[in-house]
Amino acid sequence: MGVFERYLTLWVGLCIVAGVLLGNVLPGFFQAVAKLEYAHVNLAVAALIWIMIYPMMVQIDFSAIRDVGKKPKGLVLTLVVNWLIKPFTMAALGWLFFRVIFADWVDPQSATEYIAGMILLGVAPCTAMVFVWSQLTRGDPNYTLVQVSVNDIIMVFAFAPIAAFLL
Repeated sequence: MGVFERYLTLWVGLCIVAGVLLGNVLPGFFQAVAKLEYAHVNLAVAALIWIMIYPMMVQIDFSAIRDVGKKPKGLVLTLVVNWLIKPFTMAALGWLFFRVIFADWVDPQSATEYIAGMILLGVAPCTAMVFVWSQLTRGDPNYTLVQVSVNDIIMVFAFAPIAAFLL
């Protein structure tokens, strides 16, 4: 592993500290940057995400995507975890923590809202960061692309019904 990968936790912590310090020192600058948006998407965030994901996307050999079907176990596991286990687990954890464990500290209205937030997080599989994780672990970018794409397609049809059922 390189220095960046080896000390990733340290770099993230340093970036958080730098962001907090810069936000306090230059609040006007960051308020101006926050106003730069198009269709409710912050342009700075969009550009930085693109810079983060683009190098991983150019590594993909689109002709090799056909070979992904030869190894379906990883894709099936991802789909089962993302759509059959994670949403219901998050709903159960939300109920356990906010209705039982933290019931004395969180009022019922706030508990309901926190549970709803946990359910929405559980129903939405993470897609953008999967490319980063795959690259950091030297994963197969072609396989990663197929996993993310299939999850995105399923999300279009499954997100609303599962969220409505759990909420």
